[in-house]
Amino acid sequence: MNFFKKLFGRKDDKKAYIEEFEKHDHLKMEGLERVLGPSHDMVGHALIPFDIGGAVDMYYFPNGIAGTGFATMELIKPDGTGPIPNSLGTYEFVAFTRHEYVQDAPETAPFTLMQSRLCGIFTTMGNYSFEAKLKPGDTCEVPGSEDEPNMFVILDEYRPDNLEFRIGDNKHGLLLIMEVFREEMEYARENGSAALFARLKEKGRYPYSDMDRASVL
Repeated sequence: MNFFKKLFGRKDDKKAYIEEFEKHDHLKMEGLERVLGPSHDMVGHALIPFDIGGAVDMYYFPNGIAGTGFATMELIKPDGTGPIPNSLGTYEFVAFTRHEYVQDAPETAPFTLMQSRLCGIFTTMGNYSFEAKLKPGDTCEVPGSEDEPNMFVILDEYRPDNLEFRIGDNKHGLLLIMEVFREEMEYARENGSAALFARLKEKGRYPYSDMDRASVL
């Protein structure tokens, strides 16, 4: 059952459900920070919540690897359900840019453009994750916005230094979304995703989604 429907469908127990959700949110953030480093105080809240058809909220992690990490917080529900489980179980998405976090940056600033692009990918892939099993090594073509070309992504488990993502005592997964060029996606489909990851790492491109680079092929 949808968590929010359950929450607001039982008015007599609304307070308990809100407390459960807030506790779960706190434990989830602790789990993310264990892997990604301390988060930024600011959150990019969507005008329409993801749970009722809007975009995901964007959470920023500027204190881990160089640049900025992004993560979703709305896929795994307090009861542990969420995306169709893969080998990692249920999961949240992460992605990275080399651009440093800039608060209140202009709409045309590189960081702002990257944030918007990744938010669109997160939202599309987040909705899809409840319909299809997504797993490390998968490649996907993500529809672009109006008059924009499609985007190409590859998925991988994100577990730096073998750090596990846990929410309290429960183990979950972090699924990296990395945007790549079409020819790189096709190479992964023909030769295996591990072969593309090796090339991306060799060139220092992994795990970033920035596309202001040359293809590694």
